[in-house]
Amino acid sequence: MINLFKIIEMKKLIVLVLMLVGFTTATNAQTTPTDTTVNQLLGKYKFAEGSPVAEVTVVLENGALMMNSAAGASPLEKSGEDVYIITQFQGTAKFTRNENKVVTGVTILAMGYELVGTKEPASKTFAFRIVAKPIQFVK
Repeated sequence: MINLFKIIEMKKLIVLVLMLVGFTTATNAQTTPTDTTVNQLLGKYKFAEGSPVAEVTVVLENGALMMNSAAGASPLEKSGEDVYIITQFQGTAKFTRNENKVVTGVTILAMGYELVGTKEPASKTFAFRIVAKPIQFVK
């Protein structure tokens, strides 16, 4: 009889762990942008000489899409197809694409300015990825 209680308790524990893992996975899936469109926006955009801002960089920080520049940083909130609200500067950023659907630039309307920028090729944008590999010990 005692073994039956241990089996029932073990099953409850397994179900609880599976529910916890499922809930955690579902929560992360909802908060982390994995959309390929978001990844296509990442990079550096240059503006014409004499613009109030020379360049902006679009990055993912802690799962949120951000726009960084010399004027400051701001989260970007999606408001339409390739259109985002620049929350800290009460403006919008509309990303432009070429005929192959590749992001080529951005038009920013903020604080009375219209800035038209072109995206730098990926080779000029510095990025790195940390890859962890298991250590193998030799006897």
